[in-house]
Amino acid sequence: MSLFSKWEELAEMERNEEEYEKFWEGYFKKEENNYKYIIGNKINILSGTIETLAKEYNMDLVTFTGFIHGINTSLNNPVDMDSLTEDTELKLEIDFEKLYFNMHVAKADWLYNITEWDGILSQEKREEIEKDYKKSKIVVKEDKIGRNDPCPCGSGKKYKKCCGKN
Repeated sequence: MSLFSKWEELAEMERNEEEYEKFWEGYFKKEENNYKYIIGNKINILSGTIETLAKEYNMDLVTFTGFIHGINTSLNNPVDMDSLTEDTELKLEIDFEKLYFNMHVAKADWLYNITEWDGILSQEKREEIEKDYKKSKIVVKEDKIGRNDPCPCGSGKKYKKCCGKN
């Protein structure tokens, strides 16, 4: 069984509410500590084997695989999660702007509100990214062509007598 499959199994395991809260609270605390370290030290490249990186970031192999899964969409070159083994050599190049945006997508306020962002992205840049995130959630309804409106093809006829005939 791959490390990623083990992570999925662990994350989706049937638990009562108390166990569920305890599991995710523990994971999110480790995740937050790792991001504080990475962002605070402006580390945009993590390299080494999964085993080495997991030890360096105080996580077991399976939990660190979950961390990689969480950061994967914020990497310049996403990782094939299913191919990961403890000996897989990684070079994770983090795009901090994508990471900040994706933290908003994940609604991870405990991550996008950490003070360590001050050293990476200016307040203006963070506001711009947050604005882009909010705009990405807005559904824009396109104008509907009315039957008696001029046809958009430019024929000069009414839409109902031209392209809207069928």
